[in-house]
Amino acid sequence: MQGPTAIWNLGIIAITVVVSYRGLMYPSLMDQYLFEPARILRDKEYYRLVTSGFLHADGIHLLFNMYSLYAFGRYIEEYVGIKTFLLIYFSGIIGGNLLSLYLHRHHEYRALGASGGVCGVIYASIFLLPGGSIILFMLPVPMPSWVYAIAFLLFSFYGMRKQLGNIGHDAHLGGAIVGLLVATALHPSIVRASPYLYAAVMAITAGLLVFCLKWPMYLPGGMRQFIRRPRQGQKQNASKRQADQKELDRLLDKVSKSGLHSLSWRERRKLKTISKRLDRNSFDL
Repeated sequence: MQGPTAIWNLGIIAITVVVSYRGLMYPSLMDQYLFEPARILRDKEYYRLVTSGFLHADGIHLLFNMYSLYAFGRYIEEYVGIKTFLLIYFSGIIGGNLLSLYLHRHHEYRALGASGGVCGVIYASIFLLPGGSIILFMLPVPMPSWVYAIAFLLFSFYGMRKQLGNIGHDAHLGGAIVGLLVATALHPSIVRASPYLYAAVMAITAGLLVFCLKWPMYLPGGMRQFIRRPRQGQKQNASKRQADQKELDRLLDKVSKSGLHSLSWRERRKLKTISKRLDRNSFDL
């Protein structure tokens, strides 16, 4: 059903603005509903996979997400249908959070924002309404949607690796892909409409997901981020340092994959000793 106005889009934006404002005013409310892997997995608070999408860290974060949702979501609702819009948006939020949940399941991690759902809507609109262009705030020149589709995936992965800003790039990636998959399930014809672009996006996505699964230590939230680099000028035996680094990497890789509890008491003691020897922060074991 197509409506004359994007009433559901505007309704979600209004609710998100109100909830985000109250979250900023009352930190306890934000703490109760934001995304936190430990509480989701340990305390079975699965509602956080959705409620975190109605909270934002600040006004700029909220403004950017809601502007993007209005700019892209209203066209999906008006020209493709309300059902399609709602399924893509909320599936994107949940899908982005599920990817974050997997990647950060052993880490102290907190996140919030509607970016996963917004990215799902943006990606779906590229294929549901092909032939369009996208104008970014910093680049007032129209960019073909297919260029944006490829660049967005690569930048999100780069942001995950480099931890650019206080942004959950993994939720961006997960939301975009889930949104596209939902749009494909509802409207399979988009594959035939843009077969080469669709194939390219899926191929790149498969490669990025394989990397996430195979080398989780190189993603944000990995235990490496809690360790300082050795101070410059420190003099240590090169061969000993290399051996320590190799053993440290092995232990951290085990922690990242299976959690801190997977280490024996000897391994925990060794991890602490090596961390101190390399003049890094020791872990609270």
